[in-house]
Amino acid sequence: MSMYPKELERALLNVQKPGRYVGGEALSVVKDKKDVEVRFAFCFPDIYEIGMSHLGIKILYGAFNQIPYFWCERVFAPWIDMEAEMTARGVPLYALESGDPVKDFDFIGFTLQYELSYTNILNMLKLAGIPLRSADRTELFNIVVAGGPCACNPEPLADFFDLFFLGDGEEVDLEVMELYRQCKKEGASKKEFLRRAAQIEGVYVPSLYEAAYNPDGTVKSYTPKEGAPATVRKSSVKDMDGAYFPDSFPVPMIEVVHDRVSVEVLRGCIRGCRFCQAGFLYRPFREKSIETIDRQCQALCASTGYDEISLSSLSTSDYSRLNDLLDQLHTWTEDQKISLSLPSLRVDNFSPELMARVNSVRKSGLTFAPEAGSQRLRDVINKNVTQEELMRTVTVAFQEGWTRIKLYFMIGLPTETMEDVQAILELGQAVVDAFYQCKDKPKGKAVEVSLSAAAFVPKPFTPFQWFGQDSMEVLQEKQRELKGKRPPRRVSVSYHGAQTSFLEAVFARGDRRLCAVLEKAAEYGLRMDGWDECFDYAKWLEAFAACGLDPAFYANRQRNFDEVFPWDHLDYGVTKEFLMEECKRAYAAQTTPNCREKCSGCGASCFKGGICVGGR
Repeated sequence: MSMYPKELERALLNVQKPGRYVGGEALSVVKDKKDVEVRFAFCFPDIYEIGMSHLGIKILYGAFNQIPYFWCERVFAPWIDMEAEMTARGVPLYALESGDPVKDFDFIGFTLQYELSYTNILNMLKLAGIPLRSADRTELFNIVVAGGPCACNPEPLADFFDLFFLGDGEEVDLEVMELYRQCKKEGASKKEFLRRAAQIEGVYVPSLYEAAYNPDGTVKSYTPKEGAPATVRKSSVKDMDGAYFPDSFPVPMIEVVHDRVSVEVLRGCIRGCRFCQAGFLYRPFREKSIETIDRQCQALCASTGYDEISLSSLSTSDYSRLNDLLDQLHTWTEDQKISLSLPSLRVDNFSPELMARVNSVRKSGLTFAPEAGSQRLRDVINKNVTQEELMRTVTVAFQEGWTRIKLYFMIGLPTETMEDVQAILELGQAVVDAFYQCKDKPKGKAVEVSLSAAAFVPKPFTPFQWFGQDSMEVLQEKQRELKGKRPPRRVSVSYHGAQTSFLEAVFARGDRRLCAVLEKAAEYGLRMDGWDECFDYAKWLEAFAACGLDPAFYANRQRNFDEVFPWDHLDYGVTKEFLMEECKRAYAAQTTPNCREKCSGCGASCFKGGICVGGR
């Protein structure tokens, strides 16, 4: 590690997990700088263990680095102990592969996975010594970009980023880097580069749009300038078999959250659960062929040495030929003692046949997500799962030897009553009863049922984007209802904080005026807000007050159907009219069939891919 200054070496002696900061992992990509024309710092705005578990970073890292003259390196947010050491010793934020400071890179790219990571982004730019505001970075250098699910409403970050990638990044990111390389050769200005980038499908340049507001604080309009398109449509990969997928990735030297090979089997979702942003953002539903998945699994196991494969997607059990896929993978995984896991099983297509094929799902526990306790509320959110199906599924699980079941729910869903909250506990009790009524249950073992309740956050591009989040008081009352009464025997209950969910709702549906709040929060030293030990709600309220903004205006206000949203000039294929209809159906507790049963005309067929054109 000769490139690391002595100061950094001393810092590493004083931190809890130096393995997060040293790089040098097997299969990381190191290039000769003289052969490289464009350098990209891929910044994950959270700690190493979370970032190294993320599939998106692995795909883009491989895609960028296969081009000889591009070099993509990884950067993670330092934990508070390392940040203190770096600040005290004058060590700037640096990339793991070369050890070079982030401010030496052409592109500084962030992935937007979670609203509460926004302060980490500003903190990382500060640690890198890079001006926060895009307007203060005038050269064709240090181009700050972002993609990921939260880019669907990038407005609360608009002042800090030069451009956002909407939708699938594999192809559009490379196109923008090629354009940058061209502009650099021509000696073009940053302004000219951004003007030209705005013409590429899937690229949003916020500085080319003027936001105007009504007297009541709602958005009046977004006006494009300098030839920027009136609406920006997301980029969508049509053919998943032809899309880039890595055959290796850096193997971490310390334990990370998902320490295994992860292979994407499909993109999108057929289901249309009305609370689920990813289900709408990633439409249309597109599958890979069995041959492609098999080849990618073999390549990654051979290169990385991992002995566990996770078949990853929003709903893997919806893969149309799942049993055939598992049979194919078994032709070599059993001999090599490689285990398979399906991270997203649905209640309504869980079967003994499926479990028999997933040879090594450990008997430690199974997780399902009914999302709501009562059937009425499950119909409101279009979950399309009945209590009978859940009971049948847990009975199968008990017969197959499982004794621990975890059920995920949300509280604060539209139209929810206290009866719906109580129904969560009743459902937990029904699962315990099903265990004791099961004739073939494991002998000598007790059942454990854990119920986990997250507060519902209304998100853009969902049928619930008009809905006001429950106030903090109401959410806390519902949490007390869950915890206050003694839960049934063998049932444990946990829930997530209402304060963090409130902030998540503010930034999920916020507009450009929130940039000032984020800047103030960064000034106050707020970061790592997703971690309990760092979250400071009082300081956040101070930041809103200092900027004269009321967070409840963004989180708790019910929106009218004719209101202009801060993301209305961005197009993810699903039409606002369709979402409006789905919202009305939700209030009438009417369900909508999934994409395989019947096309509901959501608009995603405009991408001419996947299930919308009769393909998988």
